[in-house]
This record gives sequence, structure tokens and C-alpha cells, in this order.
Amino acid sequence: MIHQLWQSIPFACILLPLVSAAVCSVLKPAAARRFCLSIITVVTGLSVYLTAQFALGAESYTYMMGHYSAPWGNEIRAGMLEAVTALFFSVVMALSMLGGLKKIGEHIEEHQRSLYCVVLLLMTSALMAQVFTNDIFTSYVFLEIMTLGACAMIVSRKRGRTLLAATRYMIMNLIGSGLFLLGIILLYDLTGHLLMENLQTSVAAIHASGEYALPLTVVIALMTIGLGIKSALFPFHTWVSDAYSFTTPTSSAVISSLVCKGYIFLLLKIYYRVFGLDVVLSTGIFDILLVFGVVGMIMGSLSAIRQNDIRRMIAFSSVAQIGYIYMGIGLGTAEGMMAAMFHVFSHALCKAMLFLSAGGLADASGNSKKFRDLRGAGFRAPVAGVAFTIGALSMVGFPFLGGFSSKLNFALAGMSAGGTPSLLVIVALTISTALNTLYFLRTVVTLYRKPAEDVSYPAEKGRRGFCFGLSLVIFSVLNIAMGLFSQPIINAITAGLATFS
Repeated sequence: MIHQLWQSIPFACILLPLVSAAVCSVLKPAAARRFCLSIITVVTGLSVYLTAQFALGAESYTYMMGHYSAPWGNEIRAGMLEAVTALFFSVVMALSMLGGLKKIGEHIEEHQRSLYCVVLLLMTSALMAQVFTNDIFTSYVFLEIMTLGACAMIVSRKRGRTLLAATRYMIMNLIGSGLFLLGIILLYDLTGHLLMENLQTSVAAIHASGEYALPLTVVIALMTIGLGIKSALFPFHTWVSDAYSFTTPTSSAVISSLVCKGYIFLLLKIYYRVFGLDVVLSTGIFDILLVFGVVGMIMGSLSAIRQNDIRRMIAFSSVAQIGYIYMGIGLGTAEGMMAAMFHVFSHALCKAMLFLSAGGLADASGNSKKFRDLRGAGFRAPVAGVAFTIGALSMVGFPFLGGFSSKLNFALAGMSAGGTPSLLVIVALTISTALNTLYFLRTVVTLYRKPAEDVSYPAEKGRRGFCFGLSLVIFSVLNIAMGLFSQPIINAITAGLATFS
């Protein structure tokens, strides 16, 4: 097949940041930050162009790197869903980097700042690879790059409990990686393939014959549990609070908004492109994910309510939001999958904005994350205060914001499922929304309350520079756009899922 030049864009999105990471390692810190942001911006531009091609009617395609056939060759595959996902991931990465430029210089030792930018570029490459690769072992390789990169990002800020947080993250994620790799080994033993298209053909034949039904179920379970651990699905979320709370705002934004979502996207790709939804449905795993997702929605919110630290509250809120995504997946329907993917995008934009704005609010409060010290922070850091308020309202499900569209999609997906799942989804949405309202609006009220008389604040009033403010403004606009113009995104996700297998 003759490929047009634009069809090489997925390969460029993977290779460009990967090669640039090597270049970045020899640059001085200030130059490295500018270079890193420039490369991620270029990847964003490429993703925009790729998305535009599919929006104009281009069909999904497979690109064989090096033109070697299986088993020696490696493939990337691009369609509407991959393009939109790459676009959202690269935009969030670029804005997280932009908003945290100043803090990278403050929180990270000078001799490590260039290496931090190297890690960001490697993470960008790994995320793009997870989106586009059509080879399950290649997915595992870049999955490990994401894991090691996230660990490096956590420990980059040498203060507080970052070493403990990184250790917990590494232990849990290595368990998840081990289970996922074991699933790949067993699947290869069953099929003799690693390319996803060939795997799907072999799995369909095995399922139709009824032979090896138990080993196939074990493989699906291993991969699901492995990626569930890595994406902080309840009850495998114990590493979240420290990992998100003690590192830099950029690191928190990237890990919560992108790394976990990359694992979820890989899981969806495996369900669609390796096993097929019918095979996964027959194992009953979707029912388990539905229950875990619903419980995670409620337990994550209850944990968030108990916190007196704004970043720990946001961290436990992430557990609840991951529960939303798995609830949608657990429905096992096209509507549920669409709702889950929409929330992947909505939550990525919103959570990154919340972590960045929380950092600005803490700076305006004597570098304290405690709610008592955050009183009046919305006035001392107005841009951060407004951005946090928009993000909080989105998480609650306020109309005209991305979170509202997400919850509406989940409600419609639940009702279309019918029976017990429908009731479970509606009840869970009601309880979780009430809990979200309690802790997010409580925080917003705190930000605009009169400060305590015995607390003094820095004279700079939390100003963190033009880049920080610009990042939050763009994040805010995108969150509003997700609510006002959700239908085109829903249409793109629906069209992408239709050709995803």
C-alpha cells in the first residue's frame, strides 16, 4: 500500500520526542525547558493535522515501520480515536509544562532540570506510542518507559516524602507491569503472535472452538488487573495520595491526567483490538469492573472529604474519577465506552488544571496546602482561584462544563444498558455527585473566605508569571469548550470506536 506523507505523522509523534530527549540531555536547564516545550508543541501541531485529516474523511490505516512483515516488523495504526487521543494528550502535556516552567526551576536542583525535561519528552514519546502502536509487546516496552518516567518525576523534588511516594509508586506499578507481562507471555503461548490484528484472529478462533477458554480468561484477567493497578483503579490506589501530593505541580498534572489515562487507553485497545468485546463480555470481567468502578467513585470521594490538604483532596478525587471511567467500561456497551473515553479527555484537562492552580494557591498562602492557610487565596492569586473554581464546578457537574457532559454521557449510557446496571449507574452518579459537591464547593468557599487573623501571607501574592497564567486561561477555555461543544467530540469518539477493532 502506498502511504501519503501525512500518514507518517504517528511515527513522527513517537520518534521526534524520543530523539529530542537525547538532545535535551546536553542542553543547559533554561534552554532544555524551552526546547522541551517546543518539541511537545510540535507534536501537538502534528496531532492537530492528523485529526483534521480524519475529520475530512480519511480512513483508518496501518503503517508498517521498516516495511517488514510480521513477526519481524512493527506496526502503528491510526484512526479517528487515536488522532483525537493523541491531540488531547499532547495538549495537556504542553499546557502542564507551560504552567509549571517556573516551579521546575524552583523545586528541582539545577543539575537535574535538564534531565527532568528529558523525562517529559520520553513520557510524551511513550504516550504517543501507547496510542498508535499495533504491537502488544511494543506497548509493554513503552508502558515501562512511562512507569520509570513517572517514578523519576515523583522523586525529582527532593523534599518531604517524595522518596517514600516514589517507592510506593514503583512497587505497585511493577506488580501491575509483571501481571501485564505475564498475560502477554501466556497470550503469545496460546496464539504465537504479538501484532494485535493477528492476535484478534487467533483469539476469535480459540473462542469459537471453545478450547483453552480458561487460559484465555486468565490472560484477560491478568492484563486487566495489571493495567487496573497502574491506572489507580480502586482498591489498587494506595500509591496515589503521596505520589500526587509531594511532587511538583507539573509532575502531578502529568501523572494524574496522562499516565493513568495512557494505561486505560491501552486497556481499551486490548479489549477492542486483541480480544474483541464479545470475548471479554463472555468472561464476566466487565461486571467486575462495573462494581469496582462504582465502589471507587464513592470511596474515592469519601476519602477526599476527609482531607485537610488541597492536593491530597485532588488526589483522592482522581480515584473517584478513575472509577467513573471504569464504570463506563464495565457497562460493556458502545455508549459506555464512549462515555468512558469522553471522561478520559474531560478529566485529563480538568485534573491538570486543578493541580496547577492548587500550586498557585499554595504559593499565595505561604507555600501551605492546608485549607486553613488557603483562606482568601482566591483573592491573592486570582487567576489560580478562578481556574480552580472552574475545575471544581466541572468535577461537580455544573452545566456548560466538561464534567457535566461526562456525567450526562454516563447517565445516558447507564439508562441504555437497562436492568441492574442501569440502576447501579444512576445511584452511583447521584451519590458521587453529592459527595463531589460537598468537598469541591467547600474548597471553593474556603478560597474566598476571610483569612485567619493569626496567619500572614507573602507580599508577592502568589504571582507565578505569564506562562502560568496563560496555561490556566487556556485550560479554563478548553474545559468550557468541552461542555459547550461536546457533541463534535462525542461524534469523533463514536466514529473512532466504530473502526477501533
